[in-house]
Amino acid sequence: MIGTEPFQYPEKPHCRKHGPSGYSDYADFKDWLRDEFDFRCVYCLRREVWERRRAIWVVEHLIPRKERPDLATEYTNLVLACATCNSFKSASGHMPDPCKLAYGKLVSVSSDGTITHHSREGLKLIRIAGLADEDSTKWRRREIAINRNLKKNEPEEYRRSMAFPTDLPDLAKRRVKHNRKPNGAKNCRFEQRSKGIMPETY
Repeated sequence: MIGTEPFQYPEKPHCRKHGPSGYSDYADFKDWLRDEFDFRCVYCLRREVWERRRAIWVVEHLIPRKERPDLATEYTNLVLACATCNSFKSASGHMPDPCKLAYGKLVSVSSDGTITHHSREGLKLIRIAGLADEDSTKWRRREIAINRNLKKNEPEEYRRSMAFPTDLPDLAKRRVKHNRKPNGAKNCRFEQRSKGIMPETY
């Protein structure tokens, strides 16, 4: 990747690798979603390794609970988001599903940090998550510049900036009433690291 990394959105819809069910509290899905979406916010691509606290990460409902309370603990309606994007999203905000639409086809980020929509769904994503305001643009511009500098002058720090967090959840040991995709837990990032097959950066 070059140019605007690490703000390059996926060019294909996300295919869920996990399928847990049975939790009465949707917050219990958090570690599953952390692994599912590679420890970053699906909306703005903020990474866990950039932050000091896990508290900024939330379980987000694509279709709001207010509208569909029956989907409050439905895994396919849940994604990982940062608290900033979550705070912008209203209780009635309907987000494009990253498992149905490739976000990389909806929006793109320029080297100056600006974000552009390429469809109506892309505009919706930007508006609901507040991705185009001045603060968000400055934040992306700064992160792009930092990563470019690290990649050129401090490759080890660059690797840390683009790596997975150290506290990977061991999903193979998590008990759920039912798991539609049990092989996902056997190939979670924790298991990949244990086997020495997890990539250093992503």
